[in-house]
Amino acid sequence: MRPRSTPHPPTRPLFTRFARSSSVKTLRSLLAVFATVASLAVSVQITAGTPAAAATSICNKYCDTRDPALSTGDRTPVTSTLFSRTFTLHFDDADAMGWASIDNGNPGDEVWLDRSFDGGRTWTNGSKLGDTFIPSGSRGWRTLMYNVDDWNALGVGALRACGKAGDRPDITCTPWARTTWNAADRRRAAATALMMSYDRGTKLFGGNGWWTAANALTAIIDNIRDTGMPSYTYAISQTYDANLGAQEGNFANNYLDDTGWWGLAWVDAYDLTGDSRYLNTARADADHMQAYWDGTCGGGVWWNESRGYKNAITNELFLQLNAALHNRIGGDTVYLGRAQSEWNWFKGSGMINGSHLINDGLTSACANNGQQTWTYNQGVVLGGLTELNRATGDASLLTTARTLADASTVALSTNGVLREPGEGDGCTGDGPSFKGAYVRGLGRLNSQLSDHPYATKLTTWANSAYANDRNALDQYGPHWAGGAGTSDYGCQQSALDLLNAAD
Repeated sequence: MRPRSTPHPPTRPLFTRFARSSSVKTLRSLLAVFATVASLAVSVQITAGTPAAAATSICNKYCDTRDPALSTGDRTPVTSTLFSRTFTLHFDDADAMGWASIDNGNPGDEVWLDRSFDGGRTWTNGSKLGDTFIPSGSRGWRTLMYNVDDWNALGVGALRACGKAGDRPDITCTPWARTTWNAADRRRAAATALMMSYDRGTKLFGGNGWWTAANALTAIIDNIRDTGMPSYTYAISQTYDANLGAQEGNFANNYLDDTGWWGLAWVDAYDLTGDSRYLNTARADADHMQAYWDGTCGGGVWWNESRGYKNAITNELFLQLNAALHNRIGGDTVYLGRAQSEWNWFKGSGMINGSHLINDGLTSACANNGQQTWTYNQGVVLGGLTELNRATGDASLLTTARTLADASTVALSTNGVLREPGEGDGCTGDGPSFKGAYVRGLGRLNSQLSDHPYATKLTTWANSAYANDRNALDQYGPHWAGGAGTSDYGCQQSALDLLNAAD
């Protein structure tokens, strides 16, 4: 691992018609309609902080400040208590609005909503919505209703209920949560939670993520294809248009593996949309990587433009990208030749060790460096071999892929659940994205094999993550088997990749 920095349709029925089996062709025909429409939660706050400016009113199906008496539903996903008072978050899922209530209180007790458009990290302009007090003679009260999302501004939102006793400074808040709008099942809920990290300014996940943003976008694209919910299709074109000229252009940069991740993202975008500009950019990325293939160590692509290290992940990405391009470009021989040369070199490079696991790279003497067997090094090669098998029909490629997958699914699991070597409790940086890339590759191999031998493992891991590593906002942490940890878009992307592969 390298040390470097790193919405919604207007009406629900339009997208709930689509089942998992909906054809890509049918989905493509509707994308244009939707393209233009478009932390683990903190449960207790000790101090109120500086009062925020009033939030701008949002209008979706209804405008903010609707009377809860008009609601046709009342779901209460989270509560919080303070000094015997109960603060509850209520949702009208059909109208995608929420309100807060206080019970068992006294006159003068206060209750309000906070609204966030970045997964609960900030709520500066959405603080103390509907702020109100229990009136004289009552023990409970409630706010008016507010929208969870801002459809017109592509804001993917969350609410929490907060409040305090009238005679004490202490404040409590429920965990953040949202309606079931764009979250009707666990895959769509995880995708919506990931979109909370999509920066509406930079058009990148996490604000300035680069190769990790490419992985997050790929997970979203796969989710659109798998679930038939095109609500977040806008992220594809917005990311492309805003960042095409960044760094070295065409999503290429100094690190050749970064270029490979983006190239594969644009192949995925092409598969979903049929827009040739994405395929052309993927070709430019593959050509950029090819410029750094040379005869050192007998072949292979360098990790970066300074030509100091030949490693596994860069070459696995090069394999998959070139094979994928061949499978999508009629009459191609160039990209196929590159993919075949890559695999012939890679399998003899020494990076695949005696345990059928792939170490990180080669020494300056062109020997296996014995460095960590990161999960993504075990997974991207599976996607690459699957694409090359499609290109050539060579069954031995799937046999090899199966041998590698059999080894990694066992060696990298703890108590039956996948775990990154040296897995930490955080979700920032490079590492949290690794497991997602692994299960994405494993899932594609599993789909290619007639007996689907890894379906049970993928489902077991997904069920464990859903049960043990998820909060009320459907945000996931780093440990799919459960345990302490934070949440951020790297962990969320990996969890979404897992759910896409398993469900």
